[in-house]
Amino acid sequence: MKIEILEFVEGAKKATGLTVIIDVFRAFSVACYTFDSGAVRLIVTSEVQKAFDLKATYKNSILTGERGERKIEGFDFGNSPTEIIKADLQGKTVIQTTTAGTNGLIKAENADILLTGSMVNADAIVKYIKTLNPSNVSLVAMGYRASSSAEEDLICAEMIRSELMGTDISFEKRIAELRYGSGSRFFDPTNLSYSPPTDFFLCTMVNKFNFVLKGEKRPDGNMDLMKIDV
Repeated sequence: MKIEILEFVEGAKKATGLTVIIDVFRAFSVACYTFDSGAVRLIVTSEVQKAFDLKATYKNSILTGERGERKIEGFDFGNSPTEIIKADLQGKTVIQTTTAGTNGLIKAENADILLTGSMVNADAIVKYIKTLNPSNVSLVAMGYRASSSAEEDLICAEMIRSELMGTDISFEKRIAELRYGSGSRFFDPTNLSYSPPTDFFLCTMVNKFNFVLKGEKRPDGNMDLMKIDV
């Protein structure tokens, strides 16, 4: 099994084989919590206007996402798992758009199979990949705003690669240290309204969920995320 770690939108465009688009802080952690909170459908899109168009199409739908880390005007929720776990999403269709994660999914046009990547379901991702045993795996760390390396995404990629290769590496210390590095923004009081400390802990709860989210292209150019229990 050939395993390659790539970054940003360019990495997503280059990705081939089974591809995992990783966005730990916070898009694909939010996506997992969305299903855990009762959502029955999750549609991702790369554009704000397309999200509004989808909401007009689907009854009983809500919008979640961000630009510049903040909730988009007219959206129901931002890109915060703290908001999502407090919400009643039973029976809801959730439409999500973010700067990095969802954009990466849409741009990964050369991938054979698409999965979202996060720490909260990392082990499930590994188990799912092992059942398929693909010859080529691309792990795409989307980074901070898809423009600069994000330690949390690279750690997640390394975690998945390590388990696939059967190497025994502990990432516990590096994950804890994120609080003082790329995760420090969650502890800045000026960010409290849209990026609270609880988001950090919710996004770093390793292996909380035992399912993967598989991307399926839609005729309208957007993507459905399908929950598959592992």
